[in-house]
Amino acid sequence: MSLEDAAALRVLRDAVAQDPLVHRFYTRWFALDASVRDLFPAEMAGQRAAFAQALRWVYGELVEQRAAEPVAFLAQLGRDHRKYGVLPAHYGTLRRALHAALRDHLGQPGPAAWTAAVDAAATASLNLITGVMSGAADAEEGPAWWDGTVVEHIRASRDLAVVRLRLDRPMDYHPGQYLTAQVPQCPRRWRYLSPAIPADPDGLIEFHVRVVPGGLVSTAVVAETRPGDRWRLSSPHGGLHVDRDGGDVLMVAGSTGLAPLRALILDLARHAVNPRVHLFFGARYRCELYDLPTLWQVAAHNPWLSVSPVSEYGADPSWAADYPDCTPPRGLHVHQTGRLPDVVTRYGGWGDRQILICGGPDMVRATRAALIAKGAPPERIQHDPLSG
Repeated sequence: MSLEDAAALRVLRDAVAQDPLVHRFYTRWFALDASVRDLFPAEMAGQRAAFAQALRWVYGELVEQRAAEPVAFLAQLGRDHRKYGVLPAHYGTLRRALHAALRDHLGQPGPAAWTAAVDAAATASLNLITGVMSGAADAEEGPAWWDGTVVEHIRASRDLAVVRLRLDRPMDYHPGQYLTAQVPQCPRRWRYLSPAIPADPDGLIEFHVRVVPGGLVSTAVVAETRPGDRWRLSSPHGGLHVDRDGGDVLMVAGSTGLAPLRALILDLARHAVNPRVHLFFGARYRCELYDLPTLWQVAAHNPWLSVSPVSEYGADPSWAADYPDCTPPRGLHVHQTGRLPDVVTRYGGWGDRQILICGGPDMVRATRAALIAKGAPPERIQHDPLSG
């Protein structure tokens, strides 16, 4: 009953979202296995946040008794973690350290939440998590990583860059998937990126990167990357997709959240017949709607695609004059001003559409909540687990 005990799993879901628990886990893991410490960067804040977010999503799905997506996600994580040099023995110490951290965290003085039922749920869930990850890593026969050379770096705005690479060997991925990248300026720091074009047989790949406040990797990519730099990429994962037989589509992209949706649109453009796709592309300022000319070209040749540009502010700042003009020719939908969730839901809940949302976590959560409040079925809404 341990993995069917929603109440016990809910206790674990709430615990893994708390910073003290995550700190305690890593401290225990590094004490149990000193070799693990060398696999991670010296500054662990980003790693802890990503780990907590992933665990919280997995436990949230288990609470709702949805096992298929977490198992697929964990298998992808296991394959992906080969890039760190993770060995099978590391999963055993990870399981022991996380179980001990949960027990100590939930058994602290006060109304103790560490009951026999929670203990059983923790044991079963951690066996599932580490077992799936380890098994997927052992079974994977493909490369642990891909290396590539930067061939073009375009500064699209003050804090946004388009980076194009040629990989040493082509990577096979599905449009809409994401991966992690390590850049030479920040060794052992991996950042999630989404390819902005479908997989290319010649090994070309493109990323759109915006500076995250305090983000060392994103700052290095936007400000310091130069042609000739060598990047390392992980295996792809994520299940964002368009079912070409599943009805019309609503896409909502905030800033560089456009990248995976752009890859999906470019892939759809290879087909003669597609469902109707309406894309809302939003940013703070008009000048940050950096890819509108490309979207205009695609829409001009594909009548199934409609694009609505949205900016929070009506006027551009003075620094916009230093960067390429992204104003498209006439032909797109009329530019709208306002918060992206508000503009999208002015047209209703879009409940009859396949709905894909990509962007920062706050935008994804706000847009998803606004659409559900308008009547969109939650099961029709897709977003990456690490974004929502």
